[in-house]
Amino acid sequence: MLAPGARPLRVLALALAALLTCGARRVRGGGASNILLIVTDDQDQILGGMTAMKKTKSLIGDAGVTFVNSFTVTPLCCPSRCSILTGRYPHNHLVSNNSLAGNCSSAAWQSRGESDAFPVFLSKGGYQTFFAGKYLNQYGKKEAGGGGHVPPGWDQWHALVGNSRYYNYTLSRNGVEEKHGDNYADDYLTDVIAERCLRFLDNRSPQRPFFLMLAPPAPHWPWTAAPQYRRRFAEVKAPRDGSFDEAGKDKHWLLRQAANPMTNSSLAFLDDAYRRRWQTLLSVDDLVEALVRKLDELKELNNTYVFFTSDNGYHTGQFSLPIGKRQLYEFDIRTPLLVRGPGVKANITIKAPVLNIDLAPTFLDIAGINESYANVDGQSFLPLMAPSLRNGSARPFFLVEHTGEGLPGGDPACPAIGPGLSQCFPDCVCEDSFNNTYACVRTLDGRHDMQYCEFADSESFVEVYDLSSDPHQLQNIVKKVDPAVLQTMNQRLIKLQSCQGAGCRDFAT
Repeated sequence: MLAPGARPLRVLALALAALLTCGARRVRGGGASNILLIVTDDQDQILGGMTAMKKTKSLIGDAGVTFVNSFTVTPLCCPSRCSILTGRYPHNHLVSNNSLAGNCSSAAWQSRGESDAFPVFLSKGGYQTFFAGKYLNQYGKKEAGGGGHVPPGWDQWHALVGNSRYYNYTLSRNGVEEKHGDNYADDYLTDVIAERCLRFLDNRSPQRPFFLMLAPPAPHWPWTAAPQYRRRFAEVKAPRDGSFDEAGKDKHWLLRQAANPMTNSSLAFLDDAYRRRWQTLLSVDDLVEALVRKLDELKELNNTYVFFTSDNGYHTGQFSLPIGKRQLYEFDIRTPLLVRGPGVKANITIKAPVLNIDLAPTFLDIAGINESYANVDGQSFLPLMAPSLRNGSARPFFLVEHTGEGLPGGDPACPAIGPGLSQCFPDCVCEDSFNNTYACVRTLDGRHDMQYCEFADSESFVEVYDLSSDPHQLQNIVKKVDPAVLQTMNQRLIKLQSCQGAGCRDFAT
């Protein structure tokens, strides 16, 4: 017999389970916050990548927090986006580059990575979920299951088949392939993404929180601006300061292939690319404005966290490299990150380093969902930007890793000049070169600002930079630094390269 007033054990268990998962399952009266994530493609932070986006800086950055030390853990689209989705370093989600052989949208990723991605947990927690734009570079390809594949966790799915384009593309609309042409009013992808998101907001259930992820193509090649913006920034040129057109002295073999000084044709190409990248971003700026206005109109703005970031940085002439990413240097690994939302004070700058693997645990933290936290390598930065909610601490060092996808004997995208080398200059766009594979430990703890990198190449090359005195990474000081410092950095790198979950957040070493 149960004592008077006692409840059956099954009822108690159900009540306890409800309490443990109530963060997002509660109806809106319970206060679950909405989340909007905007991820651009190849937008740098330190070469003026945000300069053109005045509305975004005003509506998100000035209304919230700007992270000035935001990094990707790998400077390449597909593995970086997989790190955003899973909260894991590439050595744990096992997507190494943009190819199917590198697990970009492969069957292995679909069976392993997608089931552990944060949208699955948000959906289980009661969130309405919406995706539009570029997902992964190989998504929708026949070998990757075609456009009929919709990853778990998404209620509405409008994903680009393949890599970034602005016109003449195919979308997977909830698993049905939809062809688009080259009519601006109907097909310009950035505007299509905005329009479909606005429609979703109008038709959503007001009783449940929502998560929106928008991934416009800008400012990725082919840099096709909307008609009204094609004449903008006519006098703008790629910045000539820092490491621009500097020789890759004492740097790894790939940088030593660059022709220096750059030719006039390369410089003209760079300036044109730089302007066109800014032009494409103006439509993203309009997208941000339209969504913030809609959230305000729906009286949801004050209950919505709005995140703006990019998958990786970019270079335009640094160390005489014409255009691209994939390098260990600050211009390729730093990304913009602006956030506004409940508990976030206006016009705040945060210097603590945050990573793209921190986005997933931050979303789960906002939603009050902890069931997958043990499976992520990142950590929530909600306490950093909303300290009134909970105290938090910043990491003193972290890992950056990249695996080259080029082929032995040269990259087929560029003329080969020797085993494993590709000649990419002056004007061709080189996707990658064989064994451009490295791992770095980046230290940024308030006292030290350093980077230590090891290459998996025939030279076993090492690069070390003290960014406090050399912010443009011009001088490789590996032969000058204290051997004890090198040993400490090497041990940290070894630990991080094999870390998993909580071990990636243990900074005792």
